[in-house]
Amino acid sequence: MASRPHQKDLTTGPIGPTLLAFALPTLGANILQTLNGSINTIWVGRFLGESAVSATANANTIMFLMFAAVFGFGMAATILIGQSMGRRDVEAARRAFGAAIGLVLAGSVVIATLGWVFTPDILHALATPPAAMPLALAYLRVIFLGLPASMLLVLLGMALRGVGDSVTPLWFTGLSVLLDSGLNPVFIKGLFGMPALGIAGSATATLIANHVAALGLLAVVYRRDLPIRLRGPELRYLLPSADLVRTIVTKGLPMGAQMLVVSVAGLTMTGLVNSYGVDTSAAYGVSMQLWAYIQMPALALGAAVSSMAAQNIGAAKWDRVEAITRSGLLFSAIITTTMVGVIILFDRPVMALFLGGGSHALPIARHIQVLASWNFIIFGMTMVLFSTVRANGAVWAPLVMLLIAMFPVRLGFAFGLMPSLHADALWWSFPLGSIANFVMALGYYRYGNWRSQRLAVPPAQAHQQAQTDAEPAGRLHPTG
Repeated sequence: MASRPHQKDLTTGPIGPTLLAFALPTLGANILQTLNGSINTIWVGRFLGESAVSATANANTIMFLMFAAVFGFGMAATILIGQSMGRRDVEAARRAFGAAIGLVLAGSVVIATLGWVFTPDILHALATPPAAMPLALAYLRVIFLGLPASMLLVLLGMALRGVGDSVTPLWFTGLSVLLDSGLNPVFIKGLFGMPALGIAGSATATLIANHVAALGLLAVVYRRDLPIRLRGPELRYLLPSADLVRTIVTKGLPMGAQMLVVSVAGLTMTGLVNSYGVDTSAAYGVSMQLWAYIQMPALALGAAVSSMAAQNIGAAKWDRVEAITRSGLLFSAIITTTMVGVIILFDRPVMALFLGGGSHALPIARHIQVLASWNFIIFGMTMVLFSTVRANGAVWAPLVMLLIAMFPVRLGFAFGLMPSLHADALWWSFPLGSIANFVMALGYYRYGNWRSQRLAVPPAQAHQQAQTDAEPAGRLHPTG
């Protein structure tokens, strides 16, 4: 099948090389995003101190929670797009994309508004250290303003991966990172005649970068006439039919809830960490920066497995779905193990970039790495299994498994053993929860009923006729 530049048919060709070739641009985008967060944390830590680092760690945890509230809808639509492309049904992919844009942007505007209003209450509920409270408040409120643009940027990247293009999102992630990291010191310190905004300047740089990158990526979708673009009567897909809303919401809510579960568990853990003081809070914040790098290969492979599995499920090529999963598990285990080893070997000089060589938080952060980092090897393999089953619309079982792993296992262990192990109970709870989650995920993948479930774009109603009148082919070739 012919395809546009960067756009791949994921239902043919060798499994392993195709999976790696598709995952590498996603990994590159993840590296750039995480590097951007690290650079911004370095700017904040060097210019504003440990309290500011603690403030950004608390604020970013909250943003993940807000992000999760609408992200599941985008995930559901992306799977619909991938399956539709596997069936060569481009119109169905466009209807799913339009629905995702309409639902996610509307949801993000609501979440951003509520977040702005209730930022002080959220930070108090999180037990943010008093020294970090005013900084976290200033930072988070500006970040909320940029939530719709952030969601649009992520959603466009997900949709492009659904149609087999993982390269274009990489370039615009690079643009966003270049702008964000470059503008951070400008707005923090007030360089080149700009106002000196302190920690709010870091958030302002992120806001500007995300708006520029999202609008630029949207322009490329139309300039290249990619399959997901909407024109003329297709723009009414932004107001989706009730059946399509029901499909996306029914599948999207459990997937979004999985992120909410992780977020609530993370908020609870952050509250426990904060109870040990600013040094431990700052050490945990820097540890999360390094963990973001360790997770990157697993997340990239998970995204690639999901996109490949969705297209192959749409094409009814189940033998390839099994091979994709096996390759994903192998690659995830090898690459993540390597990442853990490298991070532990070189953790001190890297952490000193954030905290300075004489910081009291540095030995705490190194201790956290030794006890908890290896859990991401198991985490990565679990993400591959979840990505496969979710690609066929099986979303409730992963949610239940995640709930069990996060709360009765991870947090139950942490709360139960804090009196005897103190802060070490928090760090040991990470691998324990990951092991429980992997065992359940493997059992469900091998013996569950996920293969019999289906996720499909509902047939178009009356408005489809208006679209076909304007564009004669209801089922288009993926090249448009």
